Amino acid sequence: MRPAPALLAVAFALAGCGQSDQPAPTDDPAAESATPAEPAEPAAAVEPTAAMGEPLFKRCVACHTIDKGGRNGVGPNLHGIVGRAVASHPGFSYSGAMKARGGVWDEAALDAYLAAPMKNLPGTRMAFAGIPDAAERKALILYLEAQSE
Repeated sequence: MRPAPALLAVAFALAGCGQSDQPAPTDDPAAESATPAEPAEPAAAVEPTAAMGEPLFKRCVACHTIDKGGRNGVGPNLHGIVGRAVASHPGFSYSGAMKARGGVWDEAALDAYLAAPMKNLPGTRMAFAGIPDAAERKALILYLEAQSE
């Protein structure tokens, strides 16, 4: 049995390991002074839309409905929430903290609340960590607003 051909095959296979995609060094001084390619421009920020909020609302459906005249769940029905008085949906038993909050669920109030419900309103029964991304919150609010039409 001759181990040399097998060892030669392994040596060739290992020779390719660890090679990078970088070009081999050259003695050409012009190549050394070449600047690397400029990084691509970052993609422009996409403006949130109601359509982008629809999949985000799937996080909410375990506790909320959104259909006009829909039932309350663990949380109140959210149809018409944008512009509605806080703690005012008929037939839902709100926490004392929510009742004491007062005001209207405008875009700014919803944005602050959805960022971190339990921090924004200590005592709320909404056990949801929140949506830290501002663009996602805006898309969700636009979706909620569109469902009220």
